[in-house]
Amino acid sequence: MKNCVYTLLLFVLLTFSCNEKSKLQVPPIAAPFSNLDTLSTNDWWNRGENPIINLKVNRDSVISFGIYTVSKNTLKLSAQLYPLYPDETRKIRLEIEEDGNWQEIQTQLVNDIGWSALFRVNNWDGTKDTKYRIRHGTNAIFEGLVRKDPKDNKLISMAALSCNSNQDRGSRENYVRNINHQNPDLVFFAGDQSYDHTEHTAAWLKFGLQFKETFRNRPAITIPDDHDIGQGNLWGENGKLSVTKGSPDGGYRYHPKYVQMVERCQTAHLPDPYDPTPIERGIGVYYTNLLLGGVDFAILEDRKFKSGPEGKIPRQGPRPDHIRNPEYDPASIDLPELTLLGERQLKFLENWGSTNTEMIKVVLSQTGFCGGAHIHGSLDNRLHADLDSNGWPQTGRKKALRLLQKAKAVHIAGDQHLATVIKQGIDEFRDGPWAFIVPAIVNDYYSRWWWPENELAGSNPNPDTTLPYTGDYFDGFNNKISMMAYVNPESPSKGAGYGLIKFNKEDATITFECWPRYVDVRNTEAKQFEGWPISVPLDY
Repeated sequence: MKNCVYTLLLFVLLTFSCNEKSKLQVPPIAAPFSNLDTLSTNDWWNRGENPIINLKVNRDSVISFGIYTVSKNTLKLSAQLYPLYPDETRKIRLEIEEDGNWQEIQTQLVNDIGWSALFRVNNWDGTKDTKYRIRHGTNAIFEGLVRKDPKDNKLISMAALSCNSNQDRGSRENYVRNINHQNPDLVFFAGDQSYDHTEHTAAWLKFGLQFKETFRNRPAITIPDDHDIGQGNLWGENGKLSVTKGSPDGGYRYHPKYVQMVERCQTAHLPDPYDPTPIERGIGVYYTNLLLGGVDFAILEDRKFKSGPEGKIPRQGPRPDHIRNPEYDPASIDLPELTLLGERQLKFLENWGSTNTEMIKVVLSQTGFCGGAHIHGSLDNRLHADLDSNGWPQTGRKKALRLLQKAKAVHIAGDQHLATVIKQGIDEFRDGPWAFIVPAIVNDYYSRWWWPENELAGSNPNPDTTLPYTGDYFDGFNNKISMMAYVNPESPSKGAGYGLIKFNKEDATITFECWPRYVDVRNTEAKQFEGWPISVPLDY
């Protein structure tokens, strides 16, 4: 009886608080996790000011942004809202403009956990531009354009970004201005859109405030990385619970419902997963492919199935994921039971590579398939090898690269805070795919350097650059890599910037461009980072 009284008192306090909005008659939905996303869940309006973003917006502004893809004649559009008060409707509507008139085509419900909703429209007409708008209540509107499929264009372009550090919470006007001026067909965010580990919703809304004008009127791919789901590093191990500091044991640290929320907000608008079967503890998957403009983009999850190092391999340093001993035997950590992409994604890549073979093939993922950095965080922190990179496990790396090479694919990723263009080696130098790791959006927190300890160029250095450390090298796992260009943090804007990738279907080339953060591309004298652009032939 006493518990019932306490429960009733709690309900009364929540419902009839002196706070104006707490007087509402409907209690909020309780979050299924505790001490996570506290700024945006439960009685969120009773929270004080926070350093991330103001959540108590005018009610005409509760729709933060929409983000969409169109593939295989299906439009998927996520609507992201600011938190709603208990008495506000959870219904949200999608309208499109037809012959100058707005027509409502779908209504969906907003999920209180993450405050997003997903519209799915089959049989979408991709032959024309279509204006859309998302509506909540009477006056809240977010409007944009679903672009027609640029399949007739000879050149398809994609902007690529990653690592939106919270060490700088300012606007991203330079990026937005430059990207909209260059007008790519697609924008790709490779991960770490959020660095506020336990407050994803507020940080995701901040990301949207910063970048929504890059994807209001064009399709976008967003995939979460380790910081998005609240971890400094992630070796997902098929969804198990991580219990050690830093999570080198493998698995996810936080509640699976929190991980589900993050992935729902960031990836629900992607094409349907190749195999939607959840992993352990009900965590979902999103690996898939997107067809756009005659280019076939595979979207991978290179953290979700990967083995954690702790307790599995001989420890080589103060941390189980850092190898400082250059004399160690790389073969000693390449054990047969270790996983990188996992059998499910390898099966997907095998199938993906053998279909749509007339198209340019591109693989998008969080990070690169090698150790592409020598110094981490500060100049006194030289690592021989970093187990967070996908250079390990080496057998898993080779399996992935063989499938990329078989598909004649190029690889685009982020995560490293260090822009590089590398020709991967599998059995021999340069027998694998090209890879472009794009720079960090903000690089003031944890920079990395490509800086061989002997300060010598490798064999067969790039003849078209003044960069001193190009050519053939072995990374710390004894993987063969050919460094063609890199951006150390002494470069303009501390190495921060973004990538622009151009796929030329007519002359079968791909061009990697790398632009510093504070350059204005409208200026005809604007220069890319030293070493870029790089154009390479495609074989498709």
